Amino acid sequence: MKKTVVLGASDNPDRYAYKAVHKLQRHGHEVVPVGIKKAEVGGLSIVTDKAQPIEEVDTVTLYVGPRNQPVWYDYILNLKPKRIIFNPGTENPELEKKAKEANIETLHHCTLVMLATDSY
Repeated sequence: MKKTVVLGASDNPDRYAYKAVHKLQRHGHEVVPVGIKKAEVGGLSIVTDKAQPIEEVDTVTLYVGPRNQPVWYDYILNLKPKRIIFNPGTENPELEKKAKEANIETLHHCTLVMLATDSY
């Protein structure tokens, strides 16, 4: 299964990041929720410390809008994921260019839809 960092994780059940954590878990993926607020989602503590290493990341799925992404660029790229999923509303040409320069695949898709259609 694919270790996935959910960036923009939230303990708010109305947020898509919350739903993504739960759906990824139901599909058997290892999930690391990352965000700015200490809380729990899906029985996991949200990682708020950018210095905390996360090894062997397959996917970073973004739930942070483009305006708030620049402070995360180095963090995301240093995770060295195989791919970044830009969920609707998170599209960012600048981050996408940086990712491609680092040989990281980028997708404009919806993690929830990908899981529902077995294309994750």
